[in-house]
Amino acid sequence: MQQYSGFGLFKHSLSHHENWQRVWRNPIPKSHYDVVIVGGGGHGLATAYYLAKNHGITNIAVVEKGYLGGGNTARNTTIVRSNYLWDEAAQLYEHALKLWEGLAQELNYNLMFSQRGVLNLGHTLQDMRDIERRVNANRLNGIDSEVLNTEQVQQLVPILDCSKNTRYPILGASWQPRGGTARHDAVAWGYARAANALGVDLLQQTEVIGMRTQDGVISGVETNRGFISANKVACVTAGNSSVLANMVGLQLPLESHPLQAMVSEPLKPILDTVVMSNHVHGYISQSDKGDLVIGAGIDSYLGYGQRGSLNVLEHTAAAIIEMFPIFSRVRINRTWGGIVDTCPDACPIISKTPIKGLYFNCGWGTGGFKATPGSGHVFAHTIAHDNPHPLAKPFSLDRFISGQLIDEHGAAGVAH
Repeated sequence: MQQYSGFGLFKHSLSHHENWQRVWRNPIPKSHYDVVIVGGGGHGLATAYYLAKNHGITNIAVVEKGYLGGGNTARNTTIVRSNYLWDEAAQLYEHALKLWEGLAQELNYNLMFSQRGVLNLGHTLQDMRDIERRVNANRLNGIDSEVLNTEQVQQLVPILDCSKNTRYPILGASWQPRGGTARHDAVAWGYARAANALGVDLLQQTEVIGMRTQDGVISGVETNRGFISANKVACVTAGNSSVLANMVGLQLPLESHPLQAMVSEPLKPILDTVVMSNHVHGYISQSDKGDLVIGAGIDSYLGYGQRGSLNVLEHTAAAIIEMFPIFSRVRINRTWGGIVDTCPDACPIISKTPIKGLYFNCGWGTGGFKATPGSGHVFAHTIAHDNPHPLAKPFSLDRFISGQLIDEHGAAGVAH
């Protein structure tokens, strides 16, 4: 990185950014690339980085119809954890969490990764049975997880209402100390800068409007800036994967739903962990800026709108106030929505397709952000070798034919 003296920083502060070093290039598209990655979010940028770093493939273009990190990467609630139930999912997310733990150092970029821990609350006897099952499964996979009783939860989060007078009393929780949060846009920027330094072309404002195939083999992508030929095309377009697949007549087992969240006005530090509840369907953390970051489940209807339904926000706010009466008079600054692709078994697709040279990484539902480094790592391997990474193999498209689904619905609390 370029270093500046105190005087140099002052001089550049007066230049209105004109003389600042660019974080990444803004190249003209080449006519051909070895790999074109469609989607410039965290997963796509991570895939490009690991393809260049681990597999020596640097003739890569990441094409993004908007700006880098401006899709679902910019519209999530930044939670990172790996306490999933089934072995296949737990091992994939744990792989991602281990990469998270050294990622800021590897990318030389402050990702504001904070391992503040994640609580999944239990409100019924069945909740607690499910929590004990999941914690035991986590431990068998070498994942940090423990069961807490009500008193331990109260000690961990004093402002949480753990009394018996609530509609859904808190009977206990699962606790993953290594879980936490990270700065979503910093993840995209860190991967983008690192990929650019390895020679990857990052093509913003470049929308894919079609894909060409010949005799069952991908040959490139049609964009609003012209045709770009490629030996391989990898689609990582959260929320719009079905649209890309339809361009080549491929039908994926996906549904697209709006997912909403909200943030409050800034508060002094008061909540130092992530609290999630599947039963009342709300979760909350406090950002380093002080605002409360709040979210819940997906809207029930299908669609590509980024606004969502008011009743979902009302239900979420009621759930949070149920758990944290202290927040009842806190003002909400803004709300937003993203578009998520969901699979029937609530697990992603990381796979080759029947079209040679075409790959899809999609269907993460509401859990994509936490998987960013692991997703990019195993997808890059799959693309480079035209063969799935061992951790990605269970998430092949073939599972919807064989019936070997990985049903994570409700298994890990709120699926975020």
